[in-house]
Amino acid sequence: MRRDIKIPRILKINRIKGLSISVVFNNGESRIIDFKKVFKKLEINNDSPVMILKDPVEFAKVELSNNTLSWNNVEQFITGKNSKKVKVPFEIGADVLLKYSSAEETEISSKIGHLVRDSRIKSGLTQKELALKSGTSRNYISRIENDRSDIELDTLRKIIETGLGKRLEINVK
Repeated sequence: MRRDIKIPRILKINRIKGLSISVVFNNGESRIIDFKKVFKKLEINNDSPVMILKDPVEFAKVELSNNTLSWNNVEQFITGKNSKKVKVPFEIGADVLLKYSSAEETEISSKIGHLVRDSRIKSGLTQKELALKSGTSRNYISRIENDRSDIELDTLRKIIETGLGKRLEINVK
């Protein structure tokens, strides 16, 4: 069951396209971060070394470090001990990235969400009743039906078979 994130962390980079990155956060959601919007919202100065990331080739050098996105190719320094300058990677906290991200919609999750909603309604169940029968929460059922959460296969089976009393079949074409 997915939960609200207390301390956001990025667990995986799915893919990079242009200046957007698809990531998985620690609540299980795949989300898209559009860095054109991030740079604009954070008001990054045109003189900033970060502007190198407007080049898709440089942008694609992103790595996952300490559960956030990190670029070692940005010339950024901090003053360390003895006033010595130390090069550090450019990073934006996962909490900020979550704030400026949007849910990644996939065709299959949309189909599953519609299937669960239609079956629940045909069975005459509320979201709360389905959640109680299947051992999940009403919030989780709502998130699935509204394409706001990925779903694990075992959980889907539990919702369909235990909660709705139907049989789950999956085909790969």
